[in-house]
Amino acid sequence: MNHDHKKTFESESIGKLLLKMAIPATIGMVVNALYNLVDTIFVGQGVGSMGIAGLTIALPVQALIGALGMTFGTGAASVVSRRLGEKRPDDAAKTAVNAFSLAFFFSLVIMVGGELFIDPLLFLFGSSLTILPYAREYMRVILLGSFFLSFSMVGNNISRAEGQPKIAMLTMIIGAGMNILLDPIFIFVFKMGIQGAAIATVISQFFSFSFIMCFMIAGKSHLPLKVKYIKPDLVIMKEITTLGMPTLARQGGMSLLALVMNNMLKQYGGDLGIATYGMINRLFMFTLMPIFGIVQGYQPIAGYSYGAKLVDRLREVNIKAFQTTSTMSFMSFLVLELLAEFLIRMFTSDEELVRMAVPALRFSSLGMALLGLQVIGSTYFMSVGQAFPAFFLSLSRQFVFLIPLVLILPRFLGLRGVWIALPIADLLSVFVTMIWFSLSWAITKKRLTLEAAVV
Repeated sequence: MNHDHKKTFESESIGKLLLKMAIPATIGMVVNALYNLVDTIFVGQGVGSMGIAGLTIALPVQALIGALGMTFGTGAASVVSRRLGEKRPDDAAKTAVNAFSLAFFFSLVIMVGGELFIDPLLFLFGSSLTILPYAREYMRVILLGSFFLSFSMVGNNISRAEGQPKIAMLTMIIGAGMNILLDPIFIFVFKMGIQGAAIATVISQFFSFSFIMCFMIAGKSHLPLKVKYIKPDLVIMKEITTLGMPTLARQGGMSLLALVMNNMLKQYGGDLGIATYGMINRLFMFTLMPIFGIVQGYQPIAGYSYGAKLVDRLREVNIKAFQTTSTMSFMSFLVLELLAEFLIRMFTSDEELVRMAVPALRFSSLGMALLGLQVIGSTYFMSVGQAFPAFFLSLSRQFVFLIPLVLILPRFLGLRGVWIALPIADLLSVFVTMIWFSLSWAITKKRLTLEAAVV
């Protein structure tokens, strides 16, 4: 194992290490979210409200592609960080190769299946006949980039797990920067509309993919990647998939949630309701990305500390991560509440859409202030290899609370019920997560202390 890597994870102060790991991840994820935000703004200004609605319908499918990459990436990151903590670098490298193999296979399945069933898929996710041409035009191009997106996601997570967060940051910045640069060119200069936005996205994903793969293959990674690891290892693949399932639940849950949300919005708010949700969703993604950046920095530290039985360091990183994400989520809440109208008008000048979207954003963001607790709490279980609680807690917000609320509340409150369901689900999921974390941490702390004493 690399001596500098060991020294960093076992000796460096937790506060400094968390910043060192999280800041590059945060920058990368904020820039990544920024390009999604800018993408929607350009489409809103260049195509109109139906363009935004088309993006909203296509987003669940796009999210599912990213979810698979994140699933294998976070699952592999959990294994890699613990194997490095256990001084088993060859097993860590084998895990990385198997994660890429999984990403390749499933991205191919999504690309082919999506192209074959694109119209039924878009109707399933709530498209109307008016929105369908916009969503189809965008989605056909996006599906072609499935492979690039999935590989980038896996490479990002593995590079962070081995203690190289700057590589992950650069991967996202390169892609996001290219997308922000190309969007106005394809949309306004070449006058390609929503298809131009999709082409810009796929080209940017290709650049991200190329950068991370060059890093991994050129031998600059701490993981000794070898040809013999290309052979699939079903045991490792099972562990990667099992530990990545919470991420699939969280990210894939967004796709199922969008299916329910879009169909309920089509019923109670029409096409403008769907466009409203698209803008709100992009704003939420942007404001939450700094929190997920902290999570990306937290996960390898927690996983390494757990694998090395460094209970004091694990306790300290838990505390600092909770404090940091709580502060950030509260600040996000304030921004969304106080600047709601300004933020909505960035996307559209349609006054009818603005009148619907501003109060919807304020209602929807009421639970944002505490979300940092839920995200770190569920990530903790993934970091220490406890797949079931990580899986359940990742499910809790979307499946256990939000989807039932979205199906029930609008029947009594109309369109407003859709927006109110979001903060209620946020608060309930935070409550469940913190109880489960508190009970589990007491047991884990005692066990690790005893095991460390024996060693």
